[in-house]
Amino acid sequence: MTGALEADDLDIRRRRIRLRAWRRGMREMDIIIGGFVDAELDRLDAQEVADLEALMELPDDNVFRWLSRTESVPPAHDTPLFRKIATFHSHDAPLHS
Repeated sequence: MTGALEADDLDIRRRRIRLRAWRRGMREMDIIIGGFVDAELDRLDAQEVADLEALMELPDDNVFRWLSRTESVPPAHDTPLFRKIATFHSHDAPLHS
């Protein structure tokens, strides 16, 4: 029964993240985080979901500067999930050519 409760909790957390991802307050972050969440959230494990929740609690302008590489990412926030988000949004050529 514990596994089912954990799965339900993770599902609730994912739904909350989906909503918050598109209502960041900074439109650029809506697009960055919302786009990542739409594409990847269902594939994230419980630790990655926790890391995403923690990242979403940080000020948008800080996270935006880290993702746009105008400031270094502090070691405490340079998680595998953060690198996954950064990689998701980096590409060498137009996506729709």
